[in-house]
Order: sequence, then C-alpha cells, then structure tokens
Amino acid sequence: MSGKAQVVLITGTSSGFGRLIAETLARKEFHVFATMRNTKTRNAAAAHELEQLAQHESLNLQVLELDVTQDSSVEQAVNEVAAKCGRIDVLVNNAGYGIMDLSETVTVAQAQRQLDVNFFGVLRMNRAVLPVMKRQRSGLLLHVSSGGGRLAIPGMGLYCASKFAMEALAETYRYELASQGIDSVILEPGAHSTPIADKLESGEDNERKAGYGEMAKVPAQVLQLIRNSRANAQQIADKVLEIIETPAGQRKLRYRVGPGGPGVERINTLTDEIQAELLEAFGITAAAKFKAPGGSAD
Repeated sequence: MSGKAQVVLITGTSSGFGRLIAETLARKEFHVFATMRNTKTRNAAAAHELEQLAQHESLNLQVLELDVTQDSSVEQAVNEVAAKCGRIDVLVNNAGYGIMDLSETVTVAQAQRQLDVNFFGVLRMNRAVLPVMKRQRSGLLLHVSSGGGRLAIPGMGLYCASKFAMEALAETYRYELASQGIDSVILEPGAHSTPIADKLESGEDNERKAGYGEMAKVPAQVLQLIRNSRANAQQIADKVLEIIETPAGQRKLRYRVGPGGPGVERINTLTDEIQAELLEAFGITAAAKFKAPGGSAD
C-alpha cells in the first residue's frame, strides 16, 4: 500500500462485533468506514459515540449510513468511500441478525427478511465493492458467519439457513476471485453474549408450536446458553485484525473462534479436503489458485 492506510468498510457497526472491529482497526491506523442503518434515528446514539471516539482519540474513523437491504443505500455508501479514498482494501460483511424459534413458527415474510440481511445483504455489498477491488487487482472480502453456518441448531433453523447460504457464496467467491488477487475469507464465531442476543426475533406464528412438547422449550434453552456465554467478543475483532494483516494468498478459507467445541473445525478440515478433490475432478484447480498482486500464482 506504499505506506498508505488500508481502507476498510464494515457493515453493522452500531454494536457487538461490528463496533469492536471498527474501534480495533481504527486504533491500528486503518482508515475505517463504520456503517449502520438509521444514523439519524434509532442508531443516532451509537453513531455519535463512534464519532466522538474518533475525535477524542484522533482516529481515522468515519460513520456512514448504510442499509444492506437497500440497493441504493449500498451503492451510495460504497461510491462515497471509493470517491473519497480511490480504493477499498477490505470489506467486513458483519451486518446480520437472527430469528430464534421453531422453524414452523417463522412466517415466509420473516424468512425473507432474515435472508435479505444475512445473505442478500452480503451479495449486495460484495457486488458493490468488487468492481473497485478488481481494478486494484487486490482486496479482501471478510464474511462474519457463525458456528450456525456449519451446524444445524434446533430453534435457529432460519438463522442457520441464512449463514449456510452465505458460507456457500463466500467459498465460491474464494475460487472465482483468486485469479484477480482478491481473497474471500469466512470467520465463524462461537456463542458470545453481545447485544444481538437481545435483538433476536421470535416466530410470528406462535400457534404453530402446538404439539411440539419438550421441543417447544428448546429455542429458549439455546438462547439462555448464548446469554450465559463468558467468551470475550474482543477476540473476534482481534482475529479480524490478524486475518487482514496476514499476507494475501496465505489466509485460510475459514477461521473458527470462540466456544462451541471442535465439531466445526472437524467439518472444515474434512470439507477442505473434499473441495480440493472437487476442484481437481472438474479440472479447475489451476484457475482457482490465488494470484498475488503482480500476477504470480501463490
């Protein structure tokens, strides 16, 4: 980067992981654009806090309005960052929320909202920044997923479905963009008690719980486990920093961080092997090999 601060665009920074990631990267002298919805209304206090922090600590941190569910909002924010800085080095797809209930209680409209944020929001963001990164022949798409992006958790069916879909997309980007010198990486946090736990939605068709017996209690039990987590959310921000600072082409596809046992890592290890076999079988191993800036395959 010839001494220039890397430009990082982060979604969903009003609280939780996103807020910590924004603060951590800004304190490490990255040029951070922290985005969130409703900066003048519901999230006005959060936006003001970040702006005050930037002023107090002389951080290169700016707050932008961005709603990942709105094409025009995404395009406006990305265009503003690109016009101001001339580049976007890292996109952290962090914005998301969850529905915690039996799958049958979740209406189709609810499910569409869940996918619109957690999946289509990522698709919108990536499509908006990729033309900039392709011109640079470099960049990092960093997707904040979950252990629920690899494991099916009763009581979290629609959330898991959205993260499964997002991970499939992120992994496909990994192979398709490698020749462009662009990395795609997935971060899978375990259970952390962040403000998102207080924003989880319930199914809107509560009558559908009839007949489920003990299973009807499971969503509340899972939620309590999340709220009881003592895991420090700062480790997620620290891992994001570590991933960004890892040289391009040397980053892993998936990083598992926090509590939840070894199951996710075991799945990741096995699927890495199977994916390599698939690429070989399709004859696209060479095409999916990362090329560092300058054109050399890594």
